[in-house]
Amino acid sequence: MGKKVLVIGEIREGSLRNVTFEAIAAARIVSDGGEVIGVLSGAGDLHEMGKEMVYYGADRVITVAHDNLKTYTSEGHAQAIFPVIEEESPEGIIMGHTSQGKDLTPKLASKLESGLISDTTEVAAENGAIVFTRPIYSGKAFEKKEITDGLVFATIRPNNIPSLERNDALEGEVTTKDVDVKDIRTIIKDIIRKSSDGVDLSEAKVIVAGGRGVKSSEGFEPLEELAEVLGGTVGASRGACDAGYCDYSLQIGQTGKVVTPDLYIACGISGAIQHLAGMSNSKVIVAINKDPEANIFNVADYGIVGDLFDVVPKLVDEVKQMKVNA
Repeated sequence: MGKKVLVIGEIREGSLRNVTFEAIAAARIVSDGGEVIGVLSGAGDLHEMGKEMVYYGADRVITVAHDNLKTYTSEGHAQAIFPVIEEESPEGIIMGHTSQGKDLTPKLASKLESGLISDTTEVAAENGAIVFTRPIYSGKAFEKKEITDGLVFATIRPNNIPSLERNDALEGEVTTKDVDVKDIRTIIKDIIRKSSDGVDLSEAKVIVAGGRGVKSSEGFEPLEELAEVLGGTVGASRGACDAGYCDYSLQIGQTGKVVTPDLYIACGISGAIQHLAGMSNSKVIVAINKDPEANIFNVADYGIVGDLFDVVPKLVDEVKQMKVNA
């Protein structure tokens, strides 16, 4: 018998994050033919974003709009979402494993007195049970958790579970629930964003990352050009950030962002275990390093031994030529 599963959508700068659609796909597996219900909380008119969740596979969507939800706080959004959970009594709840998801879901799980499976990279139905796969020990191993009974509450890592194909012909009701969001103790006075332009790192399909081998902030310029022609974005190792070559918002690794792009190009990165923890699950890894013994080659699918300042411009020229000939 199918399950009722809620998908908590995430809004960022006025639009839905891609991981919301991936969460819907995961919820479809968990529901096993049951009902998938989207939940959106925020400020203003959320109807169009609710319809977008329907186009990606939600059966219906419940929105909660309130002025106190304009700026994200776990306290405010938990107040908005918890009444929906109580009313719907779902058998599953799915959300993206983003900074917001990592902050909000433990609060909801605590109120529900429920367990929480975090950072899921794969969801499968096996022999009547739902099996979640997640990395452990900094990505050096994986564990599988089998849920046979009780509330299924999980977050999924972005860019791991493919979203369903968008279908404008899908129909589903988008309703609004009135919830009084009040007495929020956390007051956000101002938000100063330090992030790279373009594609968000956690959802990027292509990442060109630089390490200490870039030697300076100017050394990132050829990497930025390669990322641009590939339609991706730039990341960095902690070593490059510590050296002041770039902002810490670009850091990938155990103490930075965890990414799973289709293509990861590591330029001048030695391959410290802390960095590998953040990118070793990338689908294709290309390493460029002058040191043939660099640890990064042990996880790379393709390795280029050479100076990144010679190799990267050649790659840029080659990609540009391929686009001309396409």
